[in-house]
This record gives sequence, structure tokens and C-alpha cells, in this order.
Amino acid sequence: MHVITHARVVAAQARFPESSGALDFWYRAMKRGRFATFAELRATFGSVDKVGPLLVVNIGGNKLRLMAAVHFNSGKVFVRHVLSHAEYDRRQWKRKEVIQ
Repeated sequence: MHVITHARVVAAQARFPESSGALDFWYRAMKRGRFATFAELRATFGSVDKVGPLLVVNIGGNKLRLMAAVHFNSGKVFVRHVLSHAEYDRRQWKRKEVIQ
């Protein structure tokens, strides 16, 4: 898959250094993988869920939520947000000013 907006992953690694390795694992697994369907993606990342048009992946033992738009037909992944569990629960991702 082609992960677009890798800069958001890098920024999240700086913001959440305790989960840096988990974010790197996710990024590398997505780049290596070729997922044609949500079911194939879920077979690799069991903690992925659909929330509206975005997919949400638990990262680092449920510490972070990575939200991405995945276009299976073109093989592209657009990282929209990387939030702490608390930020996600407060629905910070719905606020327009959050662009992590």
C-alpha cells in the first residue's frame, strides 16, 4: 500500500515516544501489505474498525488511535489523525483544528 501523509506518523512518533515502535510497525506493515478488502486488513490488524468513512486502528496496546482513509481499489492510505485514547474518546478528531 502507498501510505500518504507519512509525516503525520512521524509527528505522532515525536508526540508519543512510548508508542514510536508500534507506529513504525504499523507503517512498515501497511507499506509491505497489499490489502484488497477490509477483511484482509483486519486479518493483519485485528483491532481495526470502521468509523464512518475512516478506519481506526488501535496502536501501542490501545494507547493510540490511528485514523486513516484506506482506498483499497488504488492501494492508497491517507493518515488523517493519530490521537491518544483520551483524545479519541473526547471526539477530538471531529474538530476541524485537529490535523495530526
